[in-house]
Amino acid sequence: MAFGDQPAYLRVADDLRKKIAAGELPPHARLPSQARIREEYGVSDTVALEARKVLMAEGLVEGRSGSGTYVRAQPVPRRLVRTGFHAAGESTPFRQEQADDRIIGTWESGSEQEEAGPEIAERLSIEPGDRVMRTRYVFRAAGEPVMLSTSWEPFAVTGRTPVMLPEEGPLAGRGVVERMAALDLVVDNVAEEVGARPGRAEEVLALGGVPGHAVLVISRTFFAGGRPVETADVVVLAERYRIAYHLPVK
Repeated sequence: MAFGDQPAYLRVADDLRKKIAAGELPPHARLPSQARIREEYGVSDTVALEARKVLMAEGLVEGRSGSGTYVRAQPVPRRLVRTGFHAAGESTPFRQEQADDRIIGTWESGSEQEEAGPEIAERLSIEPGDRVMRTRYVFRAAGEPVMLSTSWEPFAVTGRTPVMLPEEGPLAGRGVVERMAALDLVVDNVAEEVGARPGRAEEVLALGGVPGHAVLVISRTFFAGGRPVETADVVVLAERYRIAYHLPVK
């Protein structure tokens, strides 16, 4: 379909989008009302409404109950730096996920046993229904939530050992590599896949985002001698982050 053949609501949305980008409609400015859009562009109420819906879906505007629709201030994307593993002495869960030394972070977590579902079982090379230790994290920087993570470790590896709980015991909060070393397992490889999907309501709200917006998911697995010893999903808001990899050249 040629640009000129676009449906009317997309042409209206495109023009309003350009005005937002050019600053003619700056952050926090009220979007023209449905009646104003109808008059200015010579379109129906339905077209005006659909154009506003497009801009809302793109995260450019937001509705305020009883007040109208306003231009959202767009966040400047930050870099989420990935290096695979950070040096000993800095191997905390936060540093494991965000390798940028300039960012200081804290985290909250909770662990519990569960049965591995088919996907997690495949990632850990175990059988569905085998026991795993699941740990959920909320990572914060400057007090603001920036990342969520859920990790799973095979109970056959860590169960009934001093490092069974990632955030308790003698190596609490020291990260996967150091904890596995205490079990004479040398973590020597890490694999990551990055994908995007619509954010689940609880994820987006926990990260301070707008329901319905996309998230980036980093699915990471640590290996020791080819054996998966931990797998995790790290979740960030797509509009706020770019994933940056710093990898050695061999």
